[in-house]
Amino acid sequence: MLWPSIALLVFVTLQRLAELIYSRRNTASLLARGGREYGREHYPFMVAMHAAWLIGLWFLALGRPVDPFWFLLFMVLQALRLWVLATLGERWTTRIIILPGAALVTTGPYRFLSHPNYAVVVGEIAVLPLTFGLPLYAAIFSLLNGIILAIRIRAENACLREATG
Repeated sequence: MLWPSIALLVFVTLQRLAELIYSRRNTASLLARGGREYGREHYPFMVAMHAAWLIGLWFLALGRPVDPFWFLLFMVLQALRLWVLATLGERWTTRIIILPGAALVTTGPYRFLSHPNYAVVVGEIAVLPLTFGLPLYAAIFSLLNGIILAIRIRAENACLREATG
């Protein structure tokens, strides 16, 4: 059956596009309020990796069956993603923007993890390909994502330490 894979890929694609629009709006607002961007040098690599992941899924997953277990796990990750976005509100962005004087967010999922958004992304990068029965694809992009996140989290933690003293 073709339509379940198409529906899921359309959902993820539209979600990512909506998040980019939301992120751009939030980034512009934070920068206008005196926010500073960090980690610019790795950002294009992160965007390229995510774009390649999604584009590759359109080529490899289209028409493949959707495994109900992995699909359910992916939907749980989407609920967690919404929790992160709702918690951060206007401070959520795909970039590292530090707003001077703003307190760290310690509510919602941030009560439990320092970087819950990245935890969700780690899950999504692996689980969505597994939903389509693509374990090698999941492993390759999980490795690439791990490399990028190691760089990104190091950069984000350094600037957060600097901003909070």
